[in-house]
Amino acid sequence: MPQSDPSRTEEATPKQRDKAREKGNVPKSQELPKVTVLLGGFLALLFMVQIMVNQMHDLFVWTFSDNLLTEFTPETVYLLFQTVSWRIAVMVLPVMFTCALVAFLTVRLQVGHLWTLKVFELSNFWKKLNIVAGLQRLFISVQTVLRLLRSLFMVMVVGFAAYLVLKMEAPNFVPLFYQDALTVASYMLITGAKMVIYALIPMMIIAIADLAYTRWDYEENLKMTKDEVKDERKQAEGDQAIKNKQRQKMMAVMQKRMMESVPKADVVITNPTHLAIALRYNPLEAPSPMVLAKGADFMAAKIRDIAQEHNIPIRENKPLAQALYKSVDAGQMIPEELFQAVASILAQLPKFRRR
Repeated sequence: MPQSDPSRTEEATPKQRDKAREKGNVPKSQELPKVTVLLGGFLALLFMVQIMVNQMHDLFVWTFSDNLLTEFTPETVYLLFQTVSWRIAVMVLPVMFTCALVAFLTVRLQVGHLWTLKVFELSNFWKKLNIVAGLQRLFISVQTVLRLLRSLFMVMVVGFAAYLVLKMEAPNFVPLFYQDALTVASYMLITGAKMVIYALIPMMIIAIADLAYTRWDYEENLKMTKDEVKDERKQAEGDQAIKNKQRQKMMAVMQKRMMESVPKADVVITNPTHLAIALRYNPLEAPSPMVLAKGADFMAAKIRDIAQEHNIPIRENKPLAQALYKSVDAGQMIPEELFQAVASILAQLPKFRRR
């Protein structure tokens, strides 16, 4: 039965579907396996009927002729049991194996690969032991009514198929009195096959309709509200407010580290007030000058203040300041195309002029 909450209008997200599958909640028709197993068993019987006839014939011949005068001892009884068991297995096991294989494939094709132990959790166990909830599902649930109607309709279809075949074959019953046992057995098998075929056609239609309804009902029950979709998207992408706070913390840490590095600079390049880049050149640390800190507006003012406190030279060079700010991050070496411009400034500093 589809969910009754009108606010659930959004299709289920992949995450919602995965959570449902983990709990064992999958769209599975209860009628389709019944029909496919019946069809598989019927086809297996058609294929095996001649083998079964031969096995039964040999078994009766062996029992009532070769084995009729056998003295019953533990050894002969064991041999008799072994022989009969083997012949019955040859007749029955292929049909049983076919039915089991068809049932497995039918369920597997419906739900795909699924292995979960959550259906055995104690919470689910206690829910199933809830007598009140069980009585509600049994007598009040619309699903129960639908299953009951579906089962009744299936019984009516099978009964009507048998009635239809028997009605058509009624004129042939009296002549069977004059036929031998093999002819009667063959007629009964053919008539039974007709009944199965007549019943399988409407049963298959019911099973396909049940499969379609089951999938539609499953999708309706998985639907989500718009708020649930938004919350899930936030969880998947991360809350923007939290991201902003994390980014602010990272920026604060980076700024603190840069400010701590400014006193180690050899020169600060400015633009003159909007940008500030602190440079350091030590051939033992890096082959080219490195940017220790950079900033704009408020950060630039902080860098200039620290440079003044520590008597670090400040040089105004708008093109160079803009190029350094755009192309180099803190902790990186300057690019080759800026070597000459930076070298010309460093060469003017007393520290490098003495060298």
